[in-house]
Amino acid sequence: MPYDPKTDRFPYPEQTDTHYLPLKKNNGLVFDENYPYVDKSAGFRFKQGLFRILTAAIGFPVCAIRINLRVKGKKNLRKYKDVLKKGVVSVANHVHMWDYLAIMSAVFPFKTNILVWDQNIRGENGTLIRLEGGIPVPTDNIRGMNASIEASKQVLMDGGWLHIYAEGSMWEWYQPIRPFKTGAAHYALTCDKPILPMAFSYRENGFFRKLFKCGPSYTLNIGEPIFPDKSKPLAAARDELTVKCHRAVCELAGIDPDSNLYPPLFKNNHRIDYYTDKYGEGYKGSW
Repeated sequence: MPYDPKTDRFPYPEQTDTHYLPLKKNNGLVFDENYPYVDKSAGFRFKQGLFRILTAAIGFPVCAIRINLRVKGKKNLRKYKDVLKKGVVSVANHVHMWDYLAIMSAVFPFKTNILVWDQNIRGENGTLIRLEGGIPVPTDNIRGMNASIEASKQVLMDGGWLHIYAEGSMWEWYQPIRPFKTGAAHYALTCDKPILPMAFSYRENGFFRKLFKCGPSYTLNIGEPIFPDKSKPLAAARDELTVKCHRAVCELAGIDPDSNLYPPLFKNNHRIDYYTDKYGEGYKGSW
């Protein structure tokens, strides 16, 4: 069984896709059909380019030290470089405030974009998230949501990289892979792009990190692309691809996806006991 940091430090909600960190700011941005979800203006692109340089020079090393990052599977980025350059959707479990920074550093020099809960763009880190390639997904405006989807699809059709946290929210230090929503598979199928699965797993800290009571050490595991099957109807192909991605992320994290009694459910699953049979009652007690 993979190393489990087992913590009751964080108030994990009952619903597996629910956010639990409070936002300290609301800048009042309106995400409607006129919002530039992928800002191509000269001024923004200049600021984003400068920010990416600073991030690579300062942010990547600081992130690596903070979470004691190791990366496995970078050979897959080289092996499938020509495929990834034509556009790719990536998925991973969302387990740290800085884990997207870790992904950015691992796949560099690929330039990534990421789908983001709109409230995070309205929050205190909204400007930084936008400069990191954040594309807000509106939750209160249908026309805005459609505009966000079309802008995200265009990123893929232009050969870009779109990262999606298919679990739907960040649960820090959480080991099991929560159920996936179907959005990543939908983008992959409608844009005919592969999905690159990645997974964060944990390592036990060494002496100094234990001494200073640091959080667990992280390993980012990069898998091989999963290609969509377009021979089936969209709904069936989407569900099948979602399950394949969920299984791949589990395996990359060192978790046997067949070790529980429940099928790998996805999309709007509210059952936190989905995990109890996989890890036993002892694991349930760590929530």
